[in-house]
Amino acid sequence: MRSYEIMFILHPSSSDEEISQLVEQMEELVKNFKGEIDSIDQMGKKRLAYAIEKVPEGYYILFNLKGTGECIKEFERRLKVTERVIRYLTVRVDEELKRANKIKEARLKKTKKRNSAPETDVNVSSL
Repeated sequence: MRSYEIMFILHPSSSDEEISQLVEQMEELVKNFKGEIDSIDQMGKKRLAYAIEKVPEGYYILFNLKGTGECIKEFERRLKVTERVIRYLTVRVDEELKRANKIKEARLKKTKKRNSAPETDVNVSSL
């Protein structure tokens, strides 16, 4: 299973009940496809960078999950047909995490080499 971040923006006139209902539906969808939800971040209403459909703000929700391609495909399909969703974006993050871990390991090796290198004693009085 791969790791994904899916962020979607809901119309700002959405009620709290509609928002929680949509989030629950998406959670069930992921569970039905045997995926794992790492976290759900309901970021609240924020101003958009530009107006979408003449709407200046939206309600942001971020899903961090692990799943298969079929799970993500169905998740995106449901977001497309939901009228309350203004925009959505799916990003696969497992490649970025691998790259970040590789860089972190390389830095740790460098610092270990520096710290384990023998220090040379210099006699200050002879200079």
